[in-house]
Amino acid sequence: MVIQPKELDGVLLVDKPTDHTSHDVIARLRGKLKMKRIGHAGTLDPMATGVLVVLVGKATRASQYLMSLDKEYTGTIKLGQVTNTQDAEGEVLETRPVPALTDDEVRAALKTFVGDQYQTPPMFSAVKIDGVPLYKLARKGEEIEREPRFVRISSFDTPRIALPEIDFVMRCSKGTYVRTVAHDLGAKLGCGAHLSSLRRTATGKFVISQCLTLDEIQALSLPEIDKRLVPVYEAVPSFAL
Repeated sequence: MVIQPKELDGVLLVDKPTDHTSHDVIARLRGKLKMKRIGHAGTLDPMATGVLVVLVGKATRASQYLMSLDKEYTGTIKLGQVTNTQDAEGEVLETRPVPALTDDEVRAALKTFVGDQYQTPPMFSAVKIDGVPLYKLARKGEEIEREPRFVRISSFDTPRIALPEIDFVMRCSKGTYVRTVAHDLGAKLGCGAHLSSLRRTATGKFVISQCLTLDEIQALSLPEIDKRLVPVYEAVPSFAL
């Protein structure tokens, strides 16, 4: 009798590399784990790195709960340049002089973004209108009206200000476009801005120090990976299962 290998189940915490889409990460893991039933709980843009919560096997049932968790990010905002994607991957649309802002003025501007608010998704996003992702329309040079979405920014602080760059730490709700916050901050300061780097450092209680890189995962055997999986009952409360 042939004994079938144990199917993996649980949450795999991955440190997503830059220049990979979240879909790219899942595709590589499907090849490594020899499984099709794999998903993730919260997309990261290709430029971004950090915590990608990957759901393996039966853990995919917990997707809705895990996607709703708050996120924490660190990154850098560059003042003086506006791009069509609101980040460093896009085409520069405008270049403006950066005023001689004081640290207090910068911190005061950041504080205005803290709290409950409605945010308009950027055109370069996966949000669908009539079944068509906005980014496909944006690539054709089209711009259409988007419905603002409710988001919450719990904290927005800066550990370093070296104009034209502002480093930041942000804690926010699901669905918050950090690059849109960067863009809107530039508009508020009158000089324009875009997001030049982004790293997700936490999703709910999962933090970056718990994550494995794709190279580390590739070097592990399946039993070793199994030991690194967070059981579903530890990842979500019992009422969510």
